[in-house]
Amino acid sequence: MNTDLNRVLDTIGAENADLLRDTSRYYKEVDIGRQAERLGLDDLAQRYRNVNALVLVQAPDGGMSVRIDGRTFVDYAQLDSRVVVPGRVARDAGRPFKPYTAMDSMVLVF
Repeated sequence: MNTDLNRVLDTIGAENADLLRDTSRYYKEVDIGRQAERLGLDDLAQRYRNVNALVLVQAPDGGMSVRIDGRTFVDYAQLDSRVVVPGRVARDAGRPFKPYTAMDSMVLVF
């Protein structure tokens, strides 16, 4: 189990706890590498730079949004915190997850 990576993923879940949904068409992205950098974990910051966790949200909050084909999210995993990450990140973290299946059409909100 990678405790530093789990700390980063737990922080993403905690900071977005009020927004997270089990399922939704709408999502926001959180850069795992930048989150690691904020926590002072430079080795993880380099390894996971530009790798995004998905925070499923209820609906857009008035910002800009872009429609994304749900087939983009192949081999993604949903953690017990409801944060969705690429499958390799979940496996690297060594924590339980369930396979994530995106809707046909997803909406990225900024």
